Amino acid sequence: MASYDLLQRIRELNRIGIALSAERDALKLLELILTSARRLSDADAGSLYLVKAQQLHFALVQNQQLGIHYGGGGEPISDKFKPLAMYDEQGLPNDNMVAVNCVVSERTIAIADAYATVGYDFSGTRAFDQNTGYRTRSVLAVPLKNHEGDVIGALQLINKLDNGETIAFTAEDIELTESLASQAAIALTNQRLVADLHHLFDSFTEVIAKAIDAKSPQTGAHCRRVPELTLMIADAANGAGYPGLEKFRMTADERYELKTAAWMHDCGKIVTPPHVIEKSRKLETIYDRMETIEARFAVLAKQPEWARQQHQLIDDLSFLQNVNNGGETLSDQAIERIEAIAKYPYSDVHGNFKPLLTANEVALLSIRRGTLSNDERQIMQDHMLHTINMLEQLPFPKHLARVPEYAAGHHERMDGKGYPRGLTREQMSIPARMMGIADVFEALTAPDRSYKKPMSISQSLRIMGEMVDNNHLDADLFKLFIDKQVYLTYAEKFLQADQIDQPDLSQLPGYGSA
Repeated sequence: MASYDLLQRIRELNRIGIALSAERDALKLLELILTSARRLSDADAGSLYLVKAQQLHFALVQNQQLGIHYGGGGEPISDKFKPLAMYDEQGLPNDNMVAVNCVVSERTIAIADAYATVGYDFSGTRAFDQNTGYRTRSVLAVPLKNHEGDVIGALQLINKLDNGETIAFTAEDIELTESLASQAAIALTNQRLVADLHHLFDSFTEVIAKAIDAKSPQTGAHCRRVPELTLMIADAANGAGYPGLEKFRMTADERYELKTAAWMHDCGKIVTPPHVIEKSRKLETIYDRMETIEARFAVLAKQPEWARQQHQLIDDLSFLQNVNNGGETLSDQAIERIEAIAKYPYSDVHGNFKPLLTANEVALLSIRRGTLSNDERQIMQDHMLHTINMLEQLPFPKHLARVPEYAAGHHERMDGKGYPRGLTREQMSIPARMMGIADVFEALTAPDRSYKKPMSISQSLRIMGEMVDNNHLDADLFKLFIDKQVYLTYAEKFLQADQIDQPDLSQLPGYGSA
């Protein structure tokens, strides 16, 4: 072979090496390895095997003369390409098969004519040739050994062509193919390592989210459902040219970045006290203090001065029990009644008369909306500060750099009155605003909150529409959420049948605000 031809092939090998190190797609990488090996050696056909559980699995099969292309970008590997067992039942290597032999022995095997050689079983090859009219002659099998010395697969090339004639693979072919095999093994190992680290990171973020969900039945599967809904919104907007979102595009990496942020959006709740997260009644701390108040009412009912007012006591107790649930917004009249009941004098075990309710109990029962006091609400809101602090301490790589920003934005408002940073719409990215929509819809429709019933689609959209009108949620994204029926896609997967109703869009607040 002329030195010029060899130099050209070495340059080609270098170009292939660069391409191998840059290729991130697993299937394309496999395709590049086998196709490049065939091109460098002028092989008509070839197979690429990968070691899995002491078997050689076909990853790719190519034959130019027969027009065969299985695996990679071709047809799926079918059952007729069954894995090759590397060892028999006695644990001895099946070294009568060329590909297995080269892997087990970690050596290159070159055969000039498969039909004329001894020591190897080519019965399968002969059967293939007989069925297809092909004639297998020269064979080159090279192990794929990575930088750690592990053999992870094999390249098997068939029929070197020279001016249409099949000849044996040359020493230069062997040297170049071995060099390519080494680079290919390293590229495959690096890709596997990246994939393993990727999987580990995903598992880690999901474990944190699931731990938060497990910590509180009140949040149920919130940390798992919000990522799914966020991505549904993002996918609906991606490249759709939707009004107000015309330039929104997401690459695969950007989608993964958003997914990661969504999984970690409430990670700060891991330090939020359980009694705050779990608080489903106004008087609830470690236990529901309504039980103590009920006991006081029982004492009060036995006092002579209340003997003729038993119905009043029953009605007052029922009123406080209902208020304690925190289901509806409390009126001024209700608060005045709580304060009046609090002044009822009752005698304790020492015979001392005290107000029926303490000042703290009056304050908690007088919470106008929900079950959290101002201090407890601040503790809950502080989970966002903890989320930011946790995420900003992590050394995210470049393609995940915006995870803290996305995750921290789902409680911000478009008018800048949200928390934790008081950002306005213009200061927030579109993905962060998407998470706000997802977080609210999931919370409204969640079937696992003991302090409220799960809302229907129409109820939830009405509330969200009012939030749009109040400049809380993004109007463009809310309209997309409706027009693309993202809410329905989510509902069909996660909501109960009785929650799925038909909203009247003509009467929906916020829908025409965009």
